[in-house]
Formats: sequence, C-alpha cells, structure tokens
Amino acid sequence: MSDAAAERTTHFHLARSRRAFIRDAFCGFGSLALSSMLRSERLRAAPRAFEARARAVIFLFMAGGPSHVDTFDPKPLLNRLDGQVRPKTFGEAKYQFVKSDARLLGSRRTFHRSGRSGIEVSDLFPHLAGRMDDIAVIRSCHGDRVVHSAAQYELFSGRTVPGFPSMGSWIVYGLGSESESLPAYVVLPDPKGGLEAGQPMYSNGFLPANHQPTMLRPGPRPILNLAPPAGVSLAARRKTVDLIRSLDEASLEPGDDELSARIRTYDLAFKMQSEAPAVFDISRERPEVLELYGVGAKPTDDYGRRCLLARRLVESGVRFICVVSGGGPGDMQWDAHKDVEENHRRMAASTDKPIAGLLEDLKRRGLLESTLVLWGGEFGRSPEAENGRGRDHHNLGFTLWMAGGGIRGGQVVGATDEIGLRAVESPYHFRDVHTTILHQLGLSQDDLVYPYQGRKERLTFIRGQVIREIV
Repeated sequence: MSDAAAERTTHFHLARSRRAFIRDAFCGFGSLALSSMLRSERLRAAPRAFEARARAVIFLFMAGGPSHVDTFDPKPLLNRLDGQVRPKTFGEAKYQFVKSDARLLGSRRTFHRSGRSGIEVSDLFPHLAGRMDDIAVIRSCHGDRVVHSAAQYELFSGRTVPGFPSMGSWIVYGLGSESESLPAYVVLPDPKGGLEAGQPMYSNGFLPANHQPTMLRPGPRPILNLAPPAGVSLAARRKTVDLIRSLDEASLEPGDDELSARIRTYDLAFKMQSEAPAVFDISRERPEVLELYGVGAKPTDDYGRRCLLARRLVESGVRFICVVSGGGPGDMQWDAHKDVEENHRRMAASTDKPIAGLLEDLKRRGLLESTLVLWGGEFGRSPEAENGRGRDHHNLGFTLWMAGGGIRGGQVVGATDEIGLRAVESPYHFRDVHTTILHQLGLSQDDLVYPYQGRKERLTFIRGQVIREIV
C-alpha cells in the first residue's frame, strides 16, 4: 500500500453509532442538512441504557452551603457538647476559617418527625415537612473541596476546576430537547447577584455550543423583548430571521461550532416570540396556585415565582432547570459565617413554602413521577463555631435530598457521625449523585461520553455508583 493510500485509510473511520455519525457530520456542511433532522427527539436522544424513570430535572441549588445539622441531620450529642472543644476521637478536619481551638456549636433548631415516614426535619421547614414522604434524604454526602468555587464546579461538573460540562449540558447532550420553542437547559439565578464559580459552573464546557444553558434574568421579567416589536408581523419577523440565517450560513466555515449555535439561537428566539410567551406569563395561573408557591407575599415572592416558572418549563418540555437560592456576597447566600441562626432563618423563610408548593403542584399534575427534583448546596457547615455564632464550610459530610423521577421517598439514607463531622455510614460522593441522576434518566455514565483531547470524557471523572437505596 502506498503512503498516500495508507494516510487515507488512517484518516477514514466508519461511524460505529448514530452519535458518531452525527458528530462527524457536524465537522462539515453536512450540519446544515442535519440541523432540521436533529429537531427530531428520536434522532437526538442517546440510546437508553436503563428504563428511564425521569425525563427532566429541577435542581434547587442552595448556593453557599446549608448546614446539615440545622436542617435535615439532627445531632443531640453536638448539642450536649455545645461550647466544648471537639473530642479527638472524631478525628481532624480542614476548614477555611475555623481555628484549631474552636468550640463546638450546638443547633438552636428543633426537629420534628414528619409524615408517615417520620423523617426528622428542622423547624426551619414547616411547609416542606409535609412533603417528606416524597423525599429521600441522603445524609452522607461528601465532596473534595472546601472553598466555594471549586466545590461548586464539582457539584455541577464533577471536576474541581472550570472548563468541564455541567450535568445540565451532559443531560441535554444525551437526551436532546422535547421542545422546539424553548431552550433545553435553563438557569434561574438569584437576583441578589452572582456566585463565586460564576457562569462557568453552569456551562457546556467542551460540549457543542448548542448544549449551553440559557441564563434567564432575575426578577419578574426573565426574558426581555419576548413579544415582537409593535407593528411588526410574525411573517416580517420570519423574513428577518431567514435573512440573518442566510448571511450567517454564507460565512459558515466547517467545524465552526459557535456560529452554528448562533444560527440555531436566532431560530429559537423567533419560535419563543411566536410560541412561548404564555409559558413565562405566570399571571395566567389561578390565585390558589400563586398562593401555593407564595407568589405575591414576602419573603417568598421571588423564589416562588421562579419555582412556579420551573414547573411551567418542565410542563413545556425543558430538560434541566436550575433554580438558585442565594447570590451576591457572604451571607446573601446560605454562607453562614457570621450567624447561622439569622442566616438560615432568612434563607429558609424565602424557600420553604415555594419548594413545598413545587413538589405538591408537580404531584397534583402527575409531573412528579417524571421530574427528578434535587435539593442542596456545594457542601454543608462545620460542627464548630466560627466567630461564636457562625459555621464554616464543611465538605466531609452533609445532606442532599431527591424527590420524584422514580426516587423512593419517605426514607433517610446514610449518616454522619454523632456530631455531623464526617460521613460514616454509606458515604456518597457527588459522582454518585450524578450517576444516580443519569440512571433515573435512562443514561449510563459509561455510555454518555464525548471525545476531548484524546480522552472519552464523561460527567463522572471517577466512576460513580447508583444510590440503590432510593431507586
């Protein structure tokens, strides 16, 4: 065989799967013909490795790190040891600010057994306590980093550095979108400001640009200019979009992923103007539904609006929605360094009723069965006191919970030790949470891969395990 023939053979690979064919086609102008075909959910979806119990995910992100020992993990011994130095028998822990001579801080909250399952819940969540039979509480979560940015990256992408795809982007990459007039992946940020990890924690990383999130605006108008300009018909608007598309396609180079995504964005924006305004108009909801979420009342109005919008988006086919609680500096998040009592009372008061309302509303409409709801932050809070009344970051043991999407609620999984320092019974890492979410969506961490810099990358850098107790 000649050198030239050998080179052609080396660089020609038969596509072994539908995904490989589509990926290779996107390296050239074949993408233009395929773009309309890819609107078909049947073509875009990855082969399901398991029976899918969920079709969408709502992540209730409690940014800053809620304290497990003040919310869903009561520790009577911690209360008895209040004001004392941590006994050496519990081992050591590295913190960001807590000093070596810090004293243990007992919880001032009271816990009550709730629902038929009798799960103990803090009095911070009187409304959520009524939904515990739908919730699986995982008390033994842990992560690798104790600073906000790195922990937030790990929570979303499975890595502690930026540049890797978030779980929302991976899910959309694997399943595609059910809606042609709405984005598949939406983030509803807190109006108080941004977070330490910034927008990279939500990003598509090295996945194609059309898997990036749509960041909605905080406040009552999540999308500006959703209605067409006055005096402009939809037909005229369509002609404008078609002209932009033709101009963009004229300069489209093979492999230009960013411009291809921009072209798709213009089409999506037109469809949203023509088909989706009703989705974002929550005034169409009945008064009793608005009251269920706490819309129109303080302090629940903002988070209630965003939780209600999350339900409407899921109902309309959006795959992954992140509803952020906490934004801006310090204790504007669940970042209770100064005073955990004041901070957590305030943050819980704004989210408890909206979250309980969301779970109830999803269940009433038959959507909870197919919608996996995840609650939690990037870590928990320390058993020791910081500055006398606050708690520091804590990654060695904390609580997340899941509901819906085939999750078996009304149970507690795993445990931390008697003061909440470390996960000791059935410890589960973030990678195990990611694996479980993918499993409920019918996806395998081993099959949902993307070639990048010579590796087949996936969401779980180290292979995770499904949390079998809850599925």
